[in-house]
Amino acid sequence: MARRDLQAVPDRARLELEFDQPYLLGPLFGDYDRHLITIENRLGVHISARGNRVQIEGDADAASRARDVLTGLYNRLDQGHDVDAEAVEAVLGMAAQPNLDGIIKEEVTSAPRVMIRTRKKTIVPRSPVQTIYMEALAREDMIFALGPAGTGKTYLAVAQAVSQLITGSVDRLILSRPAVEAGERLGFLPGDMKEKVDPYLRPLYDALYDMLPTEQVERRIASGEIEIAPLAFMRGRTLNDAFIILDEAQNTTPLQMKMFLTRFGMRSRMVICGDPHQVDLPDPSKSGLADAVEKLDRVKGVATVRFSAADVVRHPLVGRIVEAYEGPGR
Repeated sequence: MARRDLQAVPDRARLELEFDQPYLLGPLFGDYDRHLITIENRLGVHISARGNRVQIEGDADAASRARDVLTGLYNRLDQGHDVDAEAVEAVLGMAAQPNLDGIIKEEVTSAPRVMIRTRKKTIVPRSPVQTIYMEALAREDMIFALGPAGTGKTYLAVAQAVSQLITGSVDRLILSRPAVEAGERLGFLPGDMKEKVDPYLRPLYDALYDMLPTEQVERRIASGEIEIAPLAFMRGRTLNDAFIILDEAQNTTPLQMKMFLTRFGMRSRMVICGDPHQVDLPDPSKSGLADAVEKLDRVKGVATVRFSAADVVRHPLVGRIVEAYEGPGR
């Protein structure tokens, strides 16, 4: 793949990319050029394609970033990864952070430093902080993952857990959530206790089904290799040889959090995920997540990764919604 600067004047540029594998240009551009249109709209540039050559015109900085985005997406296709609307938005999000140019160049234009392989997919980072998080998941024994919805905190933790179960690094997965309702009441839901709490655990099931074939998930749950249970079911246990994930941890009390953290056993990993800004407890100031992060800040073997609205990898509107709710005066 060749690059050329056709025009370089102050604040304006016309750049050209020449791709050496034309068969990749269809998925790179997207149906009806929708990926190119997304890049144009987000960066304010004009992109035109003829044969295996692409020209980018616009503000010099924006044109350079558009070139990096196209180069990164092309390299992902060349490495066998799919490029969809989410991948385009993720790479655009990384390229929009001017204070992270070093990470952008490495992550966007070359093979990812880290990836997670599961039965159904190979997962690569979609934001700079996801890269840091995935490296921590592969290295640390206990991780606090803090940040808004849509940043991949729980999804990537489940992916790492499934990967380690498949390779035999752990014997079982323990996935848990506090059964705290966001405005609803457990007592008003029909059914027995399992039927009452299952809706609160559904995001964990969804992540698992995204990583493993349905029959494997069901078989491993039946055998006890995978356990999905409310936080209250963790009391009195010591969890050895396990990958343990606590989701929605902001809805624990300090006593519940201490109980959960002390379940940590030999040869185990533990990930605690939560959004400190979305506490559903009667008294939000009593969140066990904030208390634990403060108490364990300097404890060896405990890592903390903080996400922000810039790391949201769902629809870009989700990131803007998060920013609106967490902006000044909120």
